[in-house]
Amino acid sequence: MPVDLVKDAAGWDILVLRESRGASAVIYLYGGQVTSWKNGQGDELLFMSSRGTHKSSKTMRGGIPICFPQVGNLGPSEIQGLARCRFWTIDSNPPPPPLNGIKTYADLLLKPTDDDLKTWPYNFELRLRVALGISSLTLTTRVRNIDKSKTFSFNFALQTYLSVSDISEVRIEGLETSDYFDNLRNKERRTEQGDALTFDGEIDRVYLSTPTKIAIIDHEKKRTLVLKKEGFPDAGKVKAC
Repeated sequence: MPVDLVKDAAGWDILVLRESRGASAVIYLYGGQVTSWKNGQGDELLFMSSRGTHKSSKTMRGGIPICFPQVGNLGPSEIQGLARCRFWTIDSNPPPPPLNGIKTYADLLLKPTDDDLKTWPYNFELRLRVALGISSLTLTTRVRNIDKSKTFSFNFALQTYLSVSDISEVRIEGLETSDYFDNLRNKERRTEQGDALTFDGEIDRVYLSTPTKIAIIDHEKKRTLVLKKEGFPDAGKVKAC
C-alpha cells in the first residue's frame, strides 16, 4: 500500500497516504487524527489552526479529531478527550481491504491504559480505518467491548474542520426542516426553515437527526464538498465564527 510512516518536523510519528493520481492525507498516531487531506490538484481541504499544538497533554485543533467516549458535555468532562489525547498504534491485524477498490488506506488501533480504566471502567478496542480515494476520504470506525460482563454506552463524533474561503461565500444544503439546538441562544430548540444554511455572523448549532448527506458549496473556490455518514443517526454540528 502507498503508505509511509515518517516523522514530522517536531519528531512526531505520522502516516502519509498517497493516491496514485495525486491525492494525499496525513494521520498523526497521536490522537489518530487526520490533519491534512489534499485533492489531486494539491488543494488542502481541511483546516488546521495556527494555534494547534503537539504537546502530549493537549489536543490539536483542526483536521478530523475523534471524540470518544463522549462528545462535548454529554458525560463526565474528564474523559472527553480520551481518544484525542492518546497514542494510537498501527493495527497489526486489520480487517479485509475495502470492497470499493480503494488501495490507499491505513488502520489504527486504540486500547485503554490502566489509568483510563480508572476514569472510565470499561475495556474497549477502538479501530479506525482511513481510506483515500481519487476524490474521497473515508473514515470507518468500530468500537468493540472487550469485557463482555459489562455493557456501556458512549458518544462518538468525527469533528471535521473543513477549509473554505470567505464564510459569506459558503452555503450548506441538506439541513432544511432539521431541528437544532442553538448554542448561542441558551440551547434553544429551533427548526431550520431555509433551503440552505448561509453565514452572516457567528453560528454554533447542533442539528438533530441529520440526513445521511449534506453538501457544502463554496462559491468563491467553485468547489462542492459532500459529507456522507452511516451509523451516526442522531446529530450533526455546524459552527462558524
